[in-house]
Amino acid sequence: MKIALGVEYLGTNFHGWQLQKSGIRTVQQVVEKALSEVANHPVRVFCSGRTDAGVHAVEQVIHFETTSEREDKAWLFGGNVNLPSDVSFVWAKQVDEEFHARFNAFARRYHYKIHNTKVRSALAAQHSVWEPRMLNIDAMHEAAKFLVGEHDFSSFRGSLCQAKSPVKTIEFIKLNKAGDEILLDIKANAFLHHMVRNIVGTLLKVGKGERPISWVKEVLEAKDRKEAGATAPPQGLYFIKAFYKDL
Repeated sequence: MKIALGVEYLGTNFHGWQLQKSGIRTVQQVVEKALSEVANHPVRVFCSGRTDAGVHAVEQVIHFETTSEREDKAWLFGGNVNLPSDVSFVWAKQVDEEFHARFNAFARRYHYKIHNTKVRSALAAQHSVWEPRMLNIDAMHEAAKFLVGEHDFSSFRGSLCQAKSPVKTIEFIKLNKAGDEILLDIKANAFLHHMVRNIVGTLLKVGKGERPISWVKEVLEAKDRKEAGATAPPQGLYFIKAFYKDL
């Protein structure tokens, strides 16, 4: 049978999602170990979207195949018993044999959190990125509009990206501020490696008044990573969820 699960994790003490030959601590490593204990056989999982070191997830979706018959709650609660405190399964269910966590997802959503205050916060340090200069959120929102729709996002593509095409479709980018916290909310059919963090790094230059709003359009049209802003730090990024037709 095939089982899908939702996974929540704090990425601070992980070297990203993907299993590494060196044996360093990754989310996939601890998740597979926990599920293998419940299944009583080695388990290999597949995820909806790999995350880098330091990146968090609210509802990463994974699936695996097993010959062991268990109730959904056994995978959920039994798996959690074997997980460290910075990872948790939030739901589990049996799915059709055709389901694939990565290839069946038709959209993905991310958040990026910015702590915008002159004094840094010790409590927010691992959960958001500190920016001491007051940001013009209205300018950032206007600049982000140039990125909505189907475009070639080569200017926002990481050097290690393995995607076959740089053309992706962003459904929306929203920026909201509550107190000292700025939240960027973005949804697209798929993302390139470092795409969200590179978009944030570019919009930050607009927010700080270093570049005009129209500059973001120029960066997009250049299709050249060197034209965009620096890659924003990982701790502000959250994988929110993947979207499926029948899950």
